[in-house]
Amino acid sequence: MPDTLALSQLAQAARAARTRAYAPYSKFRVGAAVLLDNGASVVGANIENASYGLTCCAERVAMFAATAQHPGARIVAIAVSAGDDTHQHDSDHGRMPCGACRQVMMEFMPEDAPVWIDGVGAMPLSSLLPTPFKLRTDI
Repeated sequence: MPDTLALSQLAQAARAARTRAYAPYSKFRVGAAVLLDNGASVVGANIENASYGLTCCAERVAMFAATAQHPGARIVAIAVSAGDDTHQHDSDHGRMPCGACRQVMMEFMPEDAPVWIDGVGAMPLSSLLPTPFKLRTDI
């Protein structure tokens, strides 16, 4: 379990990654950073496409890059920074990971892993997705 300093550093990495987002359509920039059990961290930013269905969220970019770059390492925490700090958000809901990202987190992270959301705080992954889809492998 990462300590407070590790989560703070992860948060800073997510904020920095947000500046590298490719968001020409929505203008909604998101950065994410994951911490691995080997001590490495990997960042990602949202990447939009004119065909919106081909857009990829920052959380998935970071998780997929970490999985490709560090085979066998487990993601133990994620930090997400979304939006624009110069504007007031109507609610924290716009800062939260989407359902697809939550499901992917469940695939690559322990259920008790901390998910830190900029402007919201940290919570265990299981509180974001209490009833995840799990593929049966016993059939």
